[in-house]
This record gives sequence, structure tokens and C-alpha cells, in this order.
Amino acid sequence: MKIPKIISLVTGVMLAGTAMAQDGEPIKIGVPVGLSGANSVVAPSVVQAAELAVDEINAAGGVLGRPLELVIADDGSGAVGAQKAFDSLVYRDEVDVLISMETSAARNAGMPIVTRGQVPYIYTSFYEGKACSPYLFVNAWVPEQQVPPVVDYLMSEESKTYFLVGSDYAFGRGMLEFARNYIEATGGEVVGEEYLPMDGTDWTSIISQLKSSGADALITSTAGGAPNVTLTKQLRGAGVDLPYANLAVDEGTAKNMGADAKDILISASYITGIDSEENRAFLAAMAEKFGDELRTPNDLSVPQYEAVYLYKAAVEKAGTTDTRAVLDALKDVSFAGPRGVISMSKQHHAPLTMYLGKVMADGSVEVVDAFEAVDPGNQCPNL
Repeated sequence: MKIPKIISLVTGVMLAGTAMAQDGEPIKIGVPVGLSGANSVVAPSVVQAAELAVDEINAAGGVLGRPLELVIADDGSGAVGAQKAFDSLVYRDEVDVLISMETSAARNAGMPIVTRGQVPYIYTSFYEGKACSPYLFVNAWVPEQQVPPVVDYLMSEESKTYFLVGSDYAFGRGMLEFARNYIEATGGEVVGEEYLPMDGTDWTSIISQLKSSGADALITSTAGGAPNVTLTKQLRGAGVDLPYANLAVDEGTAKNMGADAKDILISASYITGIDSEENRAFLAAMAEKFGDELRTPNDLSVPQYEAVYLYKAAVEKAGTTDTRAVLDALKDVSFAGPRGVISMSKQHHAPLTMYLGKVMADGSVEVVDAFEAVDPGNQCPNL
């Protein structure tokens, strides 16, 4: 089903005894997301996760007696589209909050509009870190949480020299800068570092440089979705069989890659195999709601689901949707979801349990190790 660029709907069927939630003015949640462009591979799963959260909350009576309403806008996965999407959501649709997984380029372009419009913004995408604003909260991982498990594992497997490949924008460069510094601090060496524009598709020249570099291992950080697919396909086609860690691939995209994804090393805050009551209930609810249309829940969509609940908790704690009161509450609330208990309490970021995993031939992820409550580090000391 083709999703229009901007849709506005109240999701969820109200159950008996929840009519009160129908009586109040809807609380509008704006979701700018890359339905087109680099993120189009993963965006449908993000929309599904938001829809499930809103369905569940509305079925239970809404928030402060009011239903939640999703307003979804295509940001094109980039800066120009984000400016249009944020402007439309904040000023035309007058949303109460923005909750979204986006590229860093889109987030950075939208932040001035968030600040002018004074709207709370929960960013649900893993990213390069150090994005700070009184209006911005992040419930996904940053390099301090994601990179060390990958590099430490590769070092333990005798990989001492590394070739880095990224998409040429804030996320790609920010992640690989952190990776380079960590590699060098732990006794390794970076023998090559190359980038392709975010919408680039021909990795031939970079792969040639990689093959001639003598690197023991490859670490990549590309824009989530399509670039992961094209790069990995071309690597496999060129016969590259080095240990390969991808800092940007999610479980859903890995499944889309098919056999090409086999043996990719990932570090994530969510995998579908998490053995908890909350995760089993979430997966069952997703399967029941979406059936054959279900997109694989992943490390980009699950934080979206949890963020809707975190916003609900903040509004209920504040007793209002007033921006200042909600912002004050967001740093103090938590939600027990598929990834465990999530609280954006550390300088507007969240401590997270991280999973080091290896992709299997069927796209599933085998857990190699787990690290509980990994601190996001010093992200926004002035907040």
C-alpha cells in the first residue's frame, strides 16, 4: 500500500468503557520519517510501531481522557524534505509533540523549527551523539554505547588493522570518527577511511581501495536502509570476506539483504530474540495487528513504540500537554518495554542494554554477548 506524503488519522478502535477518550480534543503526535529516500527500507516498520502504541493507548482510554492522533509526514530522509515536513507538522497541523526516527541530516534541518515552535521532540534513531537542545530527548544509542563492543570483539579475534566506510553526512562521519579514535586508543590502526554521498549507489572504487589496503577488518557506517543493502551486495559480489561490522544495519534491513548479510557483526539495543515478557507481548501484538504486512521489528522501530509510551507517561506526570511541563517530566519518567526499562535520564539520553550479535543466513541475529545499562556518556552536560 502506498503511503501518501502526509496523512492524518486517529488510530485504534475504542473498546467498551473507553468512550471518555473519544470526548477530548486529540493529542497530536507528529511523525516526520523517511518514507522516501535512504530510510524508505525501514520507515514502514517505524510507522507500524507508532500505530501499535497509539492503538493500545487509545484502547485503554487515551491520555488524560484524550485520544492520541498520529500525523505522519515524509521527510524524504534528508534536509530539504525535513524542513518541509517539520514546518507542516509544527505550524499547519499544530502537533503537540514530535516523535521520529530520522537521518541526522533530517534531524539537524528540523531542529530550528522545533526550537521556534517550542515543541517537545523525542528522537528515536541511533545516531552519532552530541545533539543537544532543551526540546530534544533521545531514547536510542550513541557511539559510546554501540562501538566499543564491536571493536573489542574484533580485537579479540586478532583484527588489528581496519578500513572504515561511511555515508558522507553527520551520522556516517560522526560514527567513524568515534570508531577511529576508539580503535587507535585500544592499539589498532586505521589503514583507510572513505565516504560516498548519502544517495550514492556505486561503491566500486571504495571496494577496490579496501581490497588493496591489507586491512584485517571492515567497519561501515552508512545511512540506514538502502545504502546498507547496496554496499553489502557489492562487497559480496567483489568477494570481500573480511570480518565485517556494520554500525548502521538493523535486524529488519538485515533480513532484506538475504544471504548477503550472513556473518555481519552488529551492536544493537534491540533484537527480536530478547527473552522477556514485554518483548514477547510486543511481538505478539505486532503480529496480530499487521499479520502478513508486518515489517520486522528492529532497533529503529522499537524505540518509536517505546517513545510514544514515554510521552504518555510524561503528559500524565505533568497533568498537561504544555511543553514546559512535559519537558520537565520527560527526564523523570520511564517505560518497561521490549528493550527493558527505558528512561531518558542521562542528559536527555538513555542508558541501554546493548547486544553484540552476528547475522545468520536467514537474517536472524545470534547474540554473542550482552552488556547491561551501558551509559551514554557525556552527551549534553549543559542540559
